[in-house]
Amino acid sequence: MSGGPELMTHHAYEEPTGHTDVEPDDDGKPSLTPEQRKKRRWKIIRRVAYGFVGLFFVLPAIAFVITYFLVDVPSPTEVAQNQSQAVAYLYADGSPMGKDVPSGGNRVLLSPEQIPEIMKHAAIATEDDSFETNSGFDIGGLLRAVYNQVTSGVGGGSTISQQYIKKATDNDAPTLTRKWTELAKSFKMNQTYEKKDIITAYLNIIYFGRGAYGVGAASQAFFHKDAKDLSFSEAALLAGLIQKPGRSENDKVAHDRWNVALDRMVKNNYISAADRAAAQFPTPIPLADSKQQAGAPPAFVVQQVKDELAEHDIPEDRYYSGGFQVKTTIDPKAQQAAEQAATDAMKGQVDDNLLNALVAVDPKTGGVLAYYGGKPIVQVNGQDQAGRDWANTPQNPGSSMKPFDLTALLKMGKGLDTTYDGSNNRVFDGRVVRNAGPGSTCSQQCTVSEAMMRSANTVFYDMVLHDTKQGPVKEAAKEAGVEVKEDGGQSIISTKDNNISLGGGETQITPLDMAAAYATFAANGQQRARHFVEKVTNAQNEVAYEAPTNAKPAFDSDSDKSRQIAGNVTEALKPVIDFSKLRCPNGHECAGKTGTQQHTKVAGEPAWAANANSQTWMVGYTPSVSVAAWVGGDGNKPLHGKNNSPIYGSTIAGPMWQKFLSLYLAGKPGERFGKVDRIGGEVAPPPSKEVATTSEQTPTGENTGENNGNGNGDQNGNGNNSHENESSQPSTSKHTKTPTSKETPPSGDDPGN
Repeated sequence: MSGGPELMTHHAYEEPTGHTDVEPDDDGKPSLTPEQRKKRRWKIIRRVAYGFVGLFFVLPAIAFVITYFLVDVPSPTEVAQNQSQAVAYLYADGSPMGKDVPSGGNRVLLSPEQIPEIMKHAAIATEDDSFETNSGFDIGGLLRAVYNQVTSGVGGGSTISQQYIKKATDNDAPTLTRKWTELAKSFKMNQTYEKKDIITAYLNIIYFGRGAYGVGAASQAFFHKDAKDLSFSEAALLAGLIQKPGRSENDKVAHDRWNVALDRMVKNNYISAADRAAAQFPTPIPLADSKQQAGAPPAFVVQQVKDELAEHDIPEDRYYSGGFQVKTTIDPKAQQAAEQAATDAMKGQVDDNLLNALVAVDPKTGGVLAYYGGKPIVQVNGQDQAGRDWANTPQNPGSSMKPFDLTALLKMGKGLDTTYDGSNNRVFDGRVVRNAGPGSTCSQQCTVSEAMMRSANTVFYDMVLHDTKQGPVKEAAKEAGVEVKEDGGQSIISTKDNNISLGGGETQITPLDMAAAYATFAANGQQRARHFVEKVTNAQNEVAYEAPTNAKPAFDSDSDKSRQIAGNVTEALKPVIDFSKLRCPNGHECAGKTGTQQHTKVAGEPAWAANANSQTWMVGYTPSVSVAAWVGGDGNKPLHGKNNSPIYGSTIAGPMWQKFLSLYLAGKPGERFGKVDRIGGEVAPPPSKEVATTSEQTPTGENTGENNGNGNGDQNGNGNNSHENESSQPSTSKHTKTPTSKETPPSGDDPGN
């Protein structure tokens, strides 16, 4: 038994070498020594590191390999089949309007040899200067995408290969899933194709603007030449526009992007500094896309639709690639009436400087019913050029601005029976403000209602200067629907002086804005966003966009109060129609205002230019349609009729407005405005005795524009602005000049309209 104790001793507990006095923890377990704790910590760290590597490197690598073998890279031919698709347009009643076919629709895919090296270099320098060395993706760009996804930011650093995949798949969603798939496809593309084939594929599908996909179409659309003949300067412009194709017609943007491309080409040694210094901006040919093709929708309507869709996630580069069908708000009867009225209005006119535009808006929906902005193609030096959209070009509104003056007054609680001194030649702060003749002059106790009918300049100038102030007039116009430049629109309303009261000075509003704003009066103070698009569907007949139908009270948060204000404006504008010798269609009640802006004579012009006008308007509405008719010149040009007679708001614009309404409303049920309570409680003085006198002096019959209004009512509209606008122009000199007989429009001409 002698071995027993030895065995016992062998199995007895021995303390770890080098450690003594191990104290148990409170739970009875032996506590760890510092060395044991250190080993345990490193063990945990190693396990976490293994997990981190597995989670963030091994698993993604495996997933990437799987994704790599699952995805396919679309070929340029496949992509081209989905791009440059015609966009079908429908009228509001569903009947076909035409198809908008992109200029690059019949393109030919170019081979690497057909695209000059300078074009490839320009694109590489501008879009991806690491193209020659990267593997299809840029780690920095990927990290930026991850960061932006986490922080809700936008942007990244896509390579040319990634941009190709993005355009080829028409997927630009700012998600990590899309970026992951895009990265795998880009990597696979670089493993499958040579760099020269990748840059060629990219330049064959990328969008440059003007409806041109691919450099072959773009070189024709911008320079009317083959891609192989592009100069380095032209290549720089095209490459620069890749990032902003929808703004290719903006001269400043085009110059900026051209400069960026050239600078990067120098940086990457594709051109010399001397070439850069000698480079001249390559002016593109006139906008080829604007040519009115057979069976195409009206060019200016198409541009408005494009602009509208760009604001609702269908930018121009997607516009031609979705197989879209656009149902517009354009009424075929209204559009035909607008084109006929505008064309007929210019017949027999002797002034080649005359231009015109007409816009009609539905007050109940905000939809544009008709849109005529002039000729889409004009002759310049014997060459066809894209015409200017005059319906979306701001002009001085003249007296058609006065309803906004009145709106601001009504919002103060003052009403149509408020009185002002309506006499002629009143002096305000050292400047003389004149009415345009006997028909527009009122008594010293002239009600606002009568002043609107007569278009008495002195009343409205006084009203804005001393009571409403300029700011509230601007707000009233904006509330009605005028879209000013600071809010992304085209119109300008200046409050730096009192010219706003008479629609002169720097205040300029587009016919589109005027029709939309007056539509708010017609809609009982309910403002609806004007729009051209009712609905857009894609190739799968899925709704890609649908216009909202909501309305909001314009002039007060209380709908009833806004209705009352709009109704009072309408009450003031109804008498203007008869006073201007215009007529409403049978059974239809209407209201409106003429407007005229006086020409500022410059040296070298003939003597008759001193009494000429440069812009004329008639803006008015029924309960179902608001119409702005504009006739004027391109800037400050003296306009004239036969025998160099001046034209006024009722000379051409008034009859054009009247003819449109008669054509469009023919056969439609009659309509009348609703009644509202009159704002304010002032006791109105009796009307001026001049009303009857003016009526007798004004010849009857429709105005033909062959003389000073032919009595067609701007008598309110006819000469009013001829002189109204002298006061609406900035003036630095004090004067008390009294109008002479030459300066005073003939009886029947409306001075402030």
